[in-house]
Amino acid sequence: MADYDVAIIGGGAAGLSLTHQLRGVNDRRGRPLRVALVEPPPGPHTPPARTWCFWEPDGGSWDDLLAARWEHLSVVAADGAEHSSPASPYVYKMLRSADVDAHVRASAGGRVDQLPLLVTEVRDGADHAVVRGGEPGGGTASLTAEWVFDSRPPQPVPRGRTHLLQHFRGWFVRTSHDAFDPASAVLMDLRPPQPPAGVAFGYVLPLSPREALVEYTEFGREALTTPEYERALKDYCGLLGLADVEVTAAEQGVIPMTDARFRPRAGRRVFRLGTAGGATRPSTGYTFSGVRRQTAAVARALAEGRVPVPPVPHRRRHLAMDAVMLRALDTGRVRGSEFFSGLFAANRLGDVLAFLDGGSRLHRELAMGFTTPVAAMSLTSLDQAWYSLRTRHSRP
Repeated sequence: MADYDVAIIGGGAAGLSLTHQLRGVNDRRGRPLRVALVEPPPGPHTPPARTWCFWEPDGGSWDDLLAARWEHLSVVAADGAEHSSPASPYVYKMLRSADVDAHVRASAGGRVDQLPLLVTEVRDGADHAVVRGGEPGGGTASLTAEWVFDSRPPQPVPRGRTHLLQHFRGWFVRTSHDAFDPASAVLMDLRPPQPPAGVAFGYVLPLSPREALVEYTEFGREALTTPEYERALKDYCGLLGLADVEVTAAEQGVIPMTDARFRPRAGRRVFRLGTAGGATRPSTGYTFSGVRRQTAAVARALAEGRVPVPPVPHRRRHLAMDAVMLRALDTGRVRGSEFFSGLFAANRLGDVLAFLDGGSRLHRELAMGFTTPVAAMSLTSLDQAWYSLRTRHSRP
């Protein structure tokens, strides 16, 4: 018998979400699942604190932990025109990773073994998988599990035809006077200088009248250096009229935006989860909603005694549309600032959010497509279809 029914590698959004989903799950015999959450010992491999944002209707399962929520959103075009509306039927929400981490560990009780182990090897097998790694004291240890879910970034990273990065740095700022509306967030501000290809934008998520997360983001092939982000954030704060702010904390990250396929199944007993398993929406970089759908499906499969393959939580047509959009940005056929300005100006914000989270209907998506640069997007669609046809026939 394996040491555990389930071993979860990594305590980020995906690992914590699956741990939380499994807290009350029994197997088909009614026996509580034996679960291990395997994470690096405290030190250089510990992921930094971060925020996770997503949108959903009110009354979600994480509402009690929210750091902030906004029912009203706005998008600012490159020329300064503001498109503002309620997000209905959605609410835009923010979680802090530290709050989720503490809640998941507390609610897991004694049903989850939390193991400090820097994983160096995962070996698949017919009846169980083996996880090996380094312990805090310098020794090595291993465990066996019937199923292993690995949320670490895959190595090597799958490469598609188009591979952009959503890279960003944000400041948590405090002002000496009321400067923010806590009920309204700026989802995308396209006034910063634009790169030759891709897009650059800022956004503002108010936490109180005097506190906010102010972030600078680019979609492009290469990330910036920290000093370059700092200059961009200083300029953006100046654009917002925030000449003198106190920076209380910062966050920085890189998210893949690619048409490459991240395959959840890595073996008979080993699966990838989160970004590694295709949970990230390629056109937006948002991952948290996809992770929730993925982990809920895994929990159901385990409870029913099925092979718990995490599903890719995005429809094929949406992944195809995302591939076209990324290609159009990367080639410079469309200017990112014009693409997003036109999309949000011509469509109800709730409809755009529904599409970006995979909940829209085809007829609305087609109508939305006509509010983008039609000629450039059509050309890119044909280019992408021809590429797919050629590569399909060239495979052995």
